[in-house]
Amino acid sequence: MKRILPGLLIAVLLLGGTLYAKRDYIVLGAEAYIFGYPLVIMDVTRSNSALSIGPENQLRRVRQFPDANFHEVVRPNADTLYTSGFIDMAQGPWVFEMAANAPRYEVMPFMDAWTNVFAAPGTRTLGAAGARLLLVAPHWQGSVPAGLTLVRAPTQMVWLIGRTQTNGVADYPLVHRLQDGIKLRSLSDWQADPKAAEKISTGWQPAPRKPTPAVEQMRSMSAETFFSRFSMLLVNNPPAAVDSAMLLKLERVGLKAGQPPAWSVLERWCVALGRWIADYKVTSELKRPRELMRGWQTPPAVLGNYGIDYNTRAVVAMIGLGANLPADAIYPNTRVDVNGQPLDGGHRYRLHFRAEELPPVNAFWSVTAYGDDDFFIDNPLRRFALGDRDPLLFNADGSLDLLVQATPPDGDKKRNWLPVRRGQPFLLNARLYWPKGPALNGRWGMPAVERVD
Repeated sequence: MKRILPGLLIAVLLLGGTLYAKRDYIVLGAEAYIFGYPLVIMDVTRSNSALSIGPENQLRRVRQFPDANFHEVVRPNADTLYTSGFIDMAQGPWVFEMAANAPRYEVMPFMDAWTNVFAAPGTRTLGAAGARLLLVAPHWQGSVPAGLTLVRAPTQMVWLIGRTQTNGVADYPLVHRLQDGIKLRSLSDWQADPKAAEKISTGWQPAPRKPTPAVEQMRSMSAETFFSRFSMLLVNNPPAAVDSAMLLKLERVGLKAGQPPAWSVLERWCVALGRWIADYKVTSELKRPRELMRGWQTPPAVLGNYGIDYNTRAVVAMIGLGANLPADAIYPNTRVDVNGQPLDGGHRYRLHFRAEELPPVNAFWSVTAYGDDDFFIDNPLRRFALGDRDPLLFNADGSLDLLVQATPPDGDKKRNWLPVRRGQPFLLNARLYWPKGPALNGRWGMPAVERVD
């Protein structure tokens, strides 16, 4: 030991000095990981979708709500049916059509490869008239045919996650017809016959086994694999002009578009350490108590339009990929009651809305209960959410009480019952679609969750 210890001490000192000399690779490795995370997870999600859901450039219309057995995406909703698809702009231009839709609110947000929403056609932006859009690649040059409105995608990879208001299972036939009025076709096909049906791939088959969820793939991906994939994705999915300062930082650690990093062993270790530090700090930050309004947390106003707020963009990509613009929907959520105690199905709770303080929306609102795992709570009524489209029982003064508990309340109060599971923790997630100004600027907030037993 007397012979070994001095040698170990010298090795540690030398390694420490070498790491200090390469400290930029640690710091910038962390920054680059946070910056590039949304781009890489979008590509992983695209690959998963092509294996399990359907081919690119083809819309997928979800025809029913998920149930309590659905565990593919956290916090599913029972408010809207989805029309979605990944679109490769290199194979475009594309004509995206939305038929006139007066009966139901809808929003069709297009996200670029960095998870920014660059277009959100729908009821809020277009009214009920519908639209025909010409979706083109970043550098496309050409004439726009009459009757089409130009929308230029910032990146080659585009993801549409459209939502159509659905008022329960009985509303499916109407919503299905509205979904069928949403179409995606190549410009050449549209010009050949504007009324022709979409081309449906006949050779595609889902993979025999579901792919590993994107978030899990990201966790297990080595730093070298992550940054190699990131560098190749930069070629066709360039960052925005406001990211120029970050691109200079990336070059300092050998990260350039189309060039996998050529790091030494030590540099690779330093970048991997930076990535680990970034993951650790994000995890710690998510566990830190947040600033709450009567126990509720509202996601930040930069959702879907992040600018250089790379931290928020990365965290949203990790825990809620595909977020809407706040102007289209906001999602207050809580895990605690008015006294800061965790919500638990062993108690009964009340959400009391005064008549003048119902959620201020132009479209509709709801409150959903989820188990501690962020999925629906199984219950005999198969009721996962309550909102203004339900036959709620209002009080004589116009106020409203939603009752959150494991056992059904008496009589007509059952109409206001949001079931949870006895003795198990849960959370509440409100959704305000097309929120009005007071909900967006913070003058209005969700009422505190009151424990009543």
